[in-house]
Amino acid sequence: MMVHEANFDGLVGPTHNYSGLSTGNIASLTNSHQVSNPKMAALQGLKKMRFLANLGLIQGVIAPQMRPDIKMLRRLGFSGSDRRVLQQAAQHAPKLLTRCYSASSMWAANAATVSPSADTQDQRIHFTPANLASHFHRSIEPQTTARILAAMFNDDNHFCHHSPLPTSAQLGDEGAANHTRFCAQHQDQGVEMFVFGRYGFDHSQLSPSCYPARQTYEASAAIARLHQLDPQQVIMVQQNPLLIDQGVFHNDVIAVGNQQTLFCHQYAFLNQADVYLQLQQKMGGKLTIIEVPDNKVSVNDAISSYLFNSQLVTIPNGDISLILPQQCRDNPHVWQYIQQLLQVKQGINRVDLFDLNQSMQNGGGPACLRLRVVLTEAEHQAMNPAVLLTDSLFRRLQQWIDLHYRDRLVENDFTDPALLLASQTALDELTHILKLGSVYDFQRV
Repeated sequence: MMVHEANFDGLVGPTHNYSGLSTGNIASLTNSHQVSNPKMAALQGLKKMRFLANLGLIQGVIAPQMRPDIKMLRRLGFSGSDRRVLQQAAQHAPKLLTRCYSASSMWAANAATVSPSADTQDQRIHFTPANLASHFHRSIEPQTTARILAAMFNDDNHFCHHSPLPTSAQLGDEGAANHTRFCAQHQDQGVEMFVFGRYGFDHSQLSPSCYPARQTYEASAAIARLHQLDPQQVIMVQQNPLLIDQGVFHNDVIAVGNQQTLFCHQYAFLNQADVYLQLQQKMGGKLTIIEVPDNKVSVNDAISSYLFNSQLVTIPNGDISLILPQQCRDNPHVWQYIQQLLQVKQGINRVDLFDLNQSMQNGGGPACLRLRVVLTEAEHQAMNPAVLLTDSLFRRLQQWIDLHYRDRLVENDFTDPALLLASQTALDELTHILKLGSVYDFQRV
């Protein structure tokens, strides 16, 4: 049976901007209020998608959210025409307006948690959209995300879509950014590792003191139950709270895994030796752990370069590639370590670098941009083929971006009704290109 891991990247939206909304995300806060280039951002992400598709991997596209979220602004008391709503919000609640303009849906790793059919009791792929409860600007995403995923994976015989978990601090869920699956082959039953930052109901447990821990144990445990996973094939791991306080807001900032390889920092997890032991036991001792020493790559270097916010992929010729942002080459400590890693040939034997500067400045690297879905041949055939990247779709999306996207955006543009209309026009056209139907609120009135 042919089974493949597909990557679905979030397409950067037409209102990509730097508003510095994400507490605990150093890059987001550092670059807040800078001038953004939505066209460049979208094209940079699209170029990475095409490269992975040309490597022979299955590559798909996830449509962005509609921003600004006019419906949310109306729910919060602003009324009148769309122009009037924008003007009122800018005058009376400018910080609320910037959050309703959030560009964060581009980071598809936060869209959902996905368990493949090999791991689930009913042998369907299970999707749970993340509730993203830790930040208001992200908590407005799940409803549209659920519609988009349902339009992409639209056959109940193969796909099971759950509602997001209740939006509460105790059930904070940030999606696949805190979830890793290990296996010998993709068709095998895997070991699913859920990484959490704190306990939602037990305040006696160790937790960070400076920045919020976004994923809770309770949320991870609930998803494991909803996805009908074998408890013997699940491991719950706590992030190192000291690293969260240094800016490691998700596990994918400090660790990445693929099949039988875990690539992580020396201080990634609480009780790290015990984590390794549990993983090796569940994997039958067939897990390669590449632990990066702090004296070679410090936590600060890891965060600034996003070494671990990389994609670790197995390409058809058997090579395992680390998909890195250009910032890894620019950091001398990180780049020296990568050269040493390639020389020892310990589970990673090539690297591929990309200019994702627009995304990086907003706080997300290669891993943030993608959601992984393991597909059997039957599941591949059952999904919406229009979202899978081909040469034709690549050219069509290039043309679409060139037509609809601005090359300069600042927060003063947020009250421009022409920006709102242009975004609606662009995304309405995109739903036809990707054959998604009416997934946006403005299409459903």
